[in-house]
Formats: sequence, structure tokens, C-alpha cells
Amino acid sequence: MRVVLEDVKVQGRRGPLLDIDHFSVDTGECVLMAGEPGQGNTAMALVATGRLTPSGGNASLVRDDGTTTHDKAELRQLTAVVDLPAVSEPDDAVPVGTVVAEGLALARRGSMPGEPTKWLRTHDWEQLRSVRMDAIPGAVRTALLSALVAERADVRFLVLSLPDRHGGEPVDWWEIAQSYASVGYGVLVQCGRSSARDLGANLPAARGDSARQVTPVEAVRTRPQPVDPERSPSDEAVDSAWLFGEREKDR
Repeated sequence: MRVVLEDVKVQGRRGPLLDIDHFSVDTGECVLMAGEPGQGNTAMALVATGRLTPSGGNASLVRDDGTTTHDKAELRQLTAVVDLPAVSEPDDAVPVGTVVAEGLALARRGSMPGEPTKWLRTHDWEQLRSVRMDAIPGAVRTALLSALVAERADVRFLVLSLPDRHGGEPVDWWEIAQSYASVGYGVLVQCGRSSARDLGANLPAARGDSARQVTPVEAVRTRPQPVDPERSPSDEAVDSAWLFGEREKDR
């Protein structure tokens, strides 16, 4: 499958928010888009997942059989936006257990009182159940929220929005993103320009009109080697993120 944006423009109240000639991401692929925090990231995440109609251009889905659709409902069903500021990010003061309960409910995984604890125990995160979201390491937060949306049966694409805003080393959340691509998800990661450079991206200087300054640019595109298909989609990311969390505590 592939998500494609063609000649996409999003106009805000005070000016253009997004102007992208072409962008695509395939299942099994991980793409890093760099741009300073702002509305351009939000607009791209929402357009790419069928949650916002652009002012111009379109977002399309190329299915496994090669057919193409512009159906936003189908695109929304197959995509998930992870931790998008002011849209899908959880409240900082909410404990992890509550966030997990809400995530499992959205995934239709049941709403029994013990289900969140069981899910956390399965992923070796039971000790985080009562911890506030703003108190867990950034990489663990990214992995936990990604694992929750991956519980949704139809999701094939993930958008990880600005994981670098929670601190930590960029390589940590980048490894998490690539681990999801390695089990077959298409992954779009949005980050700041400095984080992209930390990951080895060679970015051009930010010049041009206001539209181009807020529009993210492609920094890195990878297709990780597939992993053992018998592992669940979130196992690779969960294992890596917990290691990263332990490493952060030791710094």
C-alpha cells in the first residue's frame, strides 16, 4: 500500500500552512520529514491521514491490488496519528493506565477494568501504570503510544508527530519508527531540523516564502529489513523503547 500527496496546499487564516508538490510513503517504509514546530507539521499529518481536506491537491491511497482511491474514510481507517500536538496527544497529567485504557477502547480491545494492567504487563510496562505521561522518558512515550494505535486491526500507516519535543536522543525514537516499518507498517516521522541533522540528514538552508518555511522537507527515507513475521507488530518497538528508557535513567 502507498499513501500519496500530490500538489497539496493548505491555506490558513493568515496565510499558507502547507505546500507540497509530491510525497509518498509505502508500507514497509520509514520516511523522516523535517520542519520547525508549527502548523505545517499538523496540516501534513492530518492531510496524509484523510483527516483534513486540503485547499488544493489531494491525498490518495494506492491499495495492495494497485487500485487508487481518494476516499477519506478508507484513508482514515488505515492510518493513525501518534501524539500530534493539540490533536491526539494525551494530557500530561493523565496517568499511563488511563491512556492505555482509552487506547485499547479505541482499538476495540475491550473495556474490562483489568485489561490496561494486563496490556502493560505484557509489554513489561506495568510499573508505569500510575505514572503521569509527562514523567516517562520520551522514547518510552513514543513506543507506548505507537503500540496502542498498532492495536487497531486495520491500521497500516503511522504518523509519529514531533517525538523530539519530549527530549532524549533522536536515534531512540528513530529506531522505534524503523522497527514498525520492519514489520510492515508505513511510517511517517515528523521532527525538527536539528533532530534530522543529528540523524545524518543533509538539509538545505531554510529559505523562500512563508509557505516554504513552514512546509516540512524530506530528510531520510529507509526501508528496513523485514523481521520475523511471527513477532507481533509492536514487539520490536516495545523492546527497543524500554531499553532506551532504562538508558535515559542511567544518564
